[in-house]
Amino acid sequence: MPLDNRGLRLTLFAFAVLVIACGKKDDAGMDGMAGASQTNDTTTIGTVAAGAWNDANIFAVLDEVNVSDSAHGALAATKATSSAIRDYGRLMMRDHHGLRIQGEVLAKRLKITPTPPPNDNLPADAQKASDLLNATAKGKDFDKAYIDHEVENHKTVLEIATKAMSDAQSTELKNMIQKAAPTLQSHLDRAQSIQRSMQ
Repeated sequence: MPLDNRGLRLTLFAFAVLVIACGKKDDAGMDGMAGASQTNDTTTIGTVAAGAWNDANIFAVLDEVNVSDSAHGALAATKATSSAIRDYGRLMMRDHHGLRIQGEVLAKRLKITPTPPPNDNLPADAQKASDLLNATAKGKDFDKAYIDHEVENHKTVLEIATKAMSDAQSTELKNMIQKAAPTLQSHLDRAQSIQRSMQ
């Protein structure tokens, strides 16, 4: 089913349910995705691996993204001092856990074993982000580090979702990504709103 630019953008991270990171662009649309993963911010996670992905690669990357965002959300739910950020962390735990389960169920039904693409750095970068967040003192410093991470992370997640949507062979996989896209976009929008309120 063909998608317009907004539909494709939203679809970008229906599967970014894995490990995430992003560039410094404020525009989360498709036009802003090209450089989104290029950042020196150590609180972000990963870059999108080059080359075409098969469906096994896509399932693996999406799972990595979901695991990462859920784990970082769990940390924020207990370590953040801002109630808005604690609530956001709980939302990340719930939504990304749900997206992960959906991916696992579909991969099993399609009899696809998730296999990371070559040069996949998402797990290593997610661990670096976790280490940094764990090392950041509780209080305003942690709150800022976490929400800054989530803004950039979800930009990358949308970038991952876009690539996954483009490369996916399975119609069911494409549909899953498309269905998840509005949730992912809402995560970015809410993180940006919280970030603005802290400035």
